Amino acid sequence: MSTATAAKPGLDTADLEQKVKDMYRDVALNPAGEFHFEMGRALAERLGYPACDLDRIPAAAIDSFAGVGYYFHLAKLQAGETVIDLGSGSGMDAFVAALHVGTTGSVLGVDMTGEQLDKAERLRAAAGFDNVSYLKGYIESVRRDDASFDAVISNGVINLAPDKQRVFSEAARLLRRGGRLAIADIVTEAQLPDGVTEKAALWAACIGGAMQVDQYLEAIKGAGLRLESIHDNPQYRFISDNAKGAARKYGVKSVSLLAVKA
Repeated sequence: MSTATAAKPGLDTADLEQKVKDMYRDVALNPAGEFHFEMGRALAERLGYPACDLDRIPAAAIDSFAGVGYYFHLAKLQAGETVIDLGSGSGMDAFVAALHVGTTGSVLGVDMTGEQLDKAERLRAAAGFDNVSYLKGYIESVRRDDASFDAVISNGVINLAPDKQRVFSEAARLLRRGGRLAIADIVTEAQLPDGVTEKAALWAACIGGAMQVDQYLEAIKGAGLRLESIHDNPQYRFISDNAKGAARKYGVKSVSLLAVKA
């Protein structure tokens, strides 16, 4: 297993999972708290989410939004399509996707953090989003049939996965032929040193798990997906000292991209 796409040997993946769950539990329950990353509506609008979409979805989901970019202009979701959101959190992107696919389409959000799922489901029920559902699980292994979805979306999550090749292979498995992978994520221009990549706390802060962009794109291609476009998201701002330092030294940045299943 290549260390370009898998966890470093010194990384305790069980510790990483727990730290990620702890952090995103707090994102769900206390979005006004202090985090390594920015959250909320001001971030969403700066990244490119139209205010008219945000006005139509539950505000509490937006409060817990911790995405890193905008990609719906790449996804070009259509009415009636089926969409899966890998790492759906408190549901903001799933709700936005539901606006695009309409009542004849459907959106499934997948997340491993119970508090995030509980919040998303509570908001879904209260707002009457009958075309959205949520599933507790891991983005590397989703309990759904092959070729079940027209689009896979994800925002700021894949960098947290120890084995990104597995995530992209799973996305390809879930997609129908011609289906789209539209995501935003954190990548690097230079390889992070082992001292960063082996620390679970830095992974959970969306730093240590960031993959070198050329290797990231190779993992996507290795899953049988064809890259269509990629662009940087300079509107995304790192706020912790660790993240700012990594951004300067290693070119840690946010990108949005579109890939298609051949």
